[in-house]
Amino acid sequence: MGNHRVRLTPPVPPDIVTAHIPWASAVRWQSADEDEGLEPALTVFMTQRAYVRVCAHAGSDLRREVGGALAGKWRVDAASGRNFVVVDGVLPAPFTRQGSTFVTFTQDSLVALNDELETRYPGKQMVGWYHTHPRMGIFLSGYDTWLHQHFFPEQWQVALVVDPHAVEGGYFIRDADGGLHPQRHFGFCELIGAPRRSVVHWHNVRAVHEEQVQAGG
Repeated sequence: MGNHRVRLTPPVPPDIVTAHIPWASAVRWQSADEDEGLEPALTVFMTQRAYVRVCAHAGSDLRREVGGALAGKWRVDAASGRNFVVVDGVLPAPFTRQGSTFVTFTQDSLVALNDELETRYPGKQMVGWYHTHPRMGIFLSGYDTWLHQHFFPEQWQVALVVDPHAVEGGYFIRDADGGLHPQRHFGFCELIGAPRRSVVHWHNVRAVHEEQVQAGG
């Protein structure tokens, strides 16, 4: 990164917009950390198309890390006041430096991602980023944490890590006080239409019963 102060988000956070959280249209996928009582401060909803695109990019290079940005919208549920994001766009990062244990977004990567966001997803925000850990598991390294804190500093911005060899994935979400735990990850809510057929195949998450989803569990 050098000394460049390039940001992936606008200097002024977007205005708070309320909406109805789409529990009824989602299948909740829960991680083992959540089985132990860990509660996310923000709920991530992801369209099936976005999930498939992330998985396809993750599987495109099984030797080196790849990554990109997640586009969508941050909203606050009108009834409960709960924060949630909807991920419906995936932007693979060009011009990266990558190896078996790292992927670096260069200044050219950041400029290209911002340009593509404006062109392909006008009116949407960079709600987070994703990258892979081939054969390493689901966690945030020290560099990953630094990148997230400096380039995705908003409370509602998330980090997604995928291990294409283990067929696992998980989201990293800040606590209500802004803390980020690099070893604790969350599942997500798969936005699913009719027929209700899931496309999620990660081995480290399990589906939660629909009545629990609609209750916010």
